[in-house]
Amino acid sequence: MSDHGRRRGRGGRRAGDSGTSEAILVAARGQFADHGYYGATIRGIAAVAEVDPALIHHFYGTKEALFSAAMRLPVVPSEVLTAALAPEMRPAEGELGEHLVRTALSVWESGQLKETFVGLLRSAVTNEQAAIMLREFIADSILGTLARLTGLSDLGSRAEAEYRVAMVGTQMIGLALARLVFRFPAVASASVDELAATIGPTIQRYLNGDIAIPDHGPPASGAREPTNLSEL
Repeated sequence: MSDHGRRRGRGGRRAGDSGTSEAILVAARGQFADHGYYGATIRGIAAVAEVDPALIHHFYGTKEALFSAAMRLPVVPSEVLTAALAPEMRPAEGELGEHLVRTALSVWESGQLKETFVGLLRSAVTNEQAAIMLREFIADSILGTLARLTGLSDLGSRAEAEYRVAMVGTQMIGLALARLVFRFPAVASASVDELAATIGPTIQRYLNGDIAIPDHGPPASGAREPTNLSEL
């Protein structure tokens, strides 16, 4: 029997849970890097890993969870947001911005996540493909979830919803870069509560305050419209 045949086994599955899981993660890293978060598919990752696609769902459940595991993120962002905005945790409407900033900072700076998160940010700053991959993941997992949980996705104008949640993204990504990558002294030395009090009102305004919404008109001929709010 060839090495290839011994490796695949019955049904294309590798022997041993740990070996199978690692093969999936290696394949996922390559596919996400090559095709971005949207372009990589469970079926494509399964083909590279030589496993049944159902096995990926068995190990990781969702594409988002697979990406988090492949990038060595100890949390799944949509799950963190869902927990933070659950009815028993959700603050008064006017305090939502501060709550989101405080939640993000507490997650970013946890011992398990900080090093990996900083590495992803640095890669995105210096590598275009890494930037595309991270941008698409943030749009799908974080901004799309935030739009749904805050009711932005229910607005009559999808353009307004997309603009508002994207502005939240600019503020939070800028904060992450300034505090964790560039380490501007005033930002790096500020406490979580100080940053939440300073930046929270801006996040709040982006979510439901008075801002100018640009009118881009209909999409250009041949342009692909996003299939859902998360594809910003």
